[in-house]
Amino acid sequence: MDGTLSGRFMRGLALAPDRPALRADGVDTTYRELHERALVLAGSLRAGLPDRPPAVGVPAGKGPTAYAALLAGLYSGVTVVPLQQAFPAARTRQMIEAAGVGALLADDDALPALTALHAEGVSLPTLFAPGGQPMPALAVDTDSALKAPMPARPSDIAYVLFTSGSTGRPKGVPVTHANTAHYFQLLDERYDFGPHDVFSQTFDLNFDCAMFDLFCAWGAGATVVPIPPHAYAHLPEFVAEQGMTVWFSTPSAITLVRRTGGLEPGALPSLRWSFFAGEALSCKDAEDWAAAAPGATLENLYGPTELTITVTAQRWTPGRYLNDMVPIGAVHPGHETLLLGADGAPTDGDEGELCIAGPQLTPGYLDPADDTGRFLEYDGHRFYRTGDRVRRAADGGWLYLGRQDAQVQVHGVRVELAEVDAAARTCPGVEDAVTVAVPVDGTVELAVFHTGVPVPPARLARHLRELLPAAVVPRAYHHLDALPLNSNRKTDRRKLASRATAMRQSAGAARTHERRQESQ
Repeated sequence: MDGTLSGRFMRGLALAPDRPALRADGVDTTYRELHERALVLAGSLRAGLPDRPPAVGVPAGKGPTAYAALLAGLYSGVTVVPLQQAFPAARTRQMIEAAGVGALLADDDALPALTALHAEGVSLPTLFAPGGQPMPALAVDTDSALKAPMPARPSDIAYVLFTSGSTGRPKGVPVTHANTAHYFQLLDERYDFGPHDVFSQTFDLNFDCAMFDLFCAWGAGATVVPIPPHAYAHLPEFVAEQGMTVWFSTPSAITLVRRTGGLEPGALPSLRWSFFAGEALSCKDAEDWAAAAPGATLENLYGPTELTITVTAQRWTPGRYLNDMVPIGAVHPGHETLLLGADGAPTDGDEGELCIAGPQLTPGYLDPADDTGRFLEYDGHRFYRTGDRVRRAADGGWLYLGRQDAQVQVHGVRVELAEVDAAARTCPGVEDAVTVAVPVDGTVELAVFHTGVPVPPARLARHLRELLPAAVVPRAYHHLDALPLNSNRKTDRRKLASRATAMRQSAGAARTHERRQESQ
């Protein structure tokens, strides 16, 4: 049982049965209470579905009942598919069909999502749904409660998460119990989490980093506290009130907290550990957070969903790094790495596309057709192509250079968008910056979106001309109060690229109109 996610919760239950496993919306739920609720729900699910479905969907938010639904899915012994309630119903239906979801375990906030799914043609037996929900209802029956979580084999799929697909449909990533067992065993050896720790939970449950929050905490008998959106405006007070000791979020949260005045030196004294993942972490963000949480060890984590949550770690120490970005660090023990050169062939050099093989690697996408181009066999190992360009650091770890598709050619000159981002951040007054490529007449132009003080475009351009080749100095500069975030709280680069394209087209149309007016 210890090799499963259910087993990790059981370990926390043994360590701290009457301590809170969860504190959500001001309500404490003890390990014993959450365990008993999950046993009832899992037993009711199995009793109501004699023909066990291959997977159960969990359209859950982050309220008190969401976590019981997720845990019950794991206890039931079938594959769990976390579903984002806010996603378009058509997209969620694609996920349900791809994963073979045969039933839903919904939380108290799921009624709007269930109604939208029903309108999209989804009709599945549903447990734990609010009254009046449109799906066929499964009864919650306390007499059907399981005595213990159902066992699982290492090769069984614990959960399926979905990533964006280049074909326009989401790609399902199955993660096995063996994948998570290796991962959490390494984390147990690396960190000293215990029953008195209090973990933030910033990620939605359909994002793999949420599994770090939950099962690092629950494996140690610690408490999980979902962070409500309003808490970011007064984060030091919220962290102090909760006695929070472990923080994990995307780096974008640092910008948000800074903007609300929460990053003053010493503002977060209770934190022992601070983790960031999901996007590149700038040295400035790391320095500011470390100053606000001086008692915390800060780590930059990296890992695609296909490699089970995170697969590298870099412990932060102040210094100068490439592109002013914190390295992603060394790959977890037990894994092999391979670099691909610009021609897509393996290289012995120190720079290229990072490929990783090892025990955290998914068996492959739900649809085998999606495997093409993402996995390769080499030297007796099956590698996943991350699509991320890296350079070997002097200590043997990895420096992150950016996405393969984030390297663009402008007027014949190749440039990393991350390099332009880093250069823009050095301009006085600029807090954060994101560069996007805008298609123009068969080539591309660069546009920069920046936060902080509204620096005049001419000043920004002059600053960048001192740092970058003239050919790649961006043509457009747009100030924003805040960079947009997607559902996983990462910077929404697609939205920025679309916005930059629309703004250029609008400006071009205005100039054409002016010329016509002048000629008349």
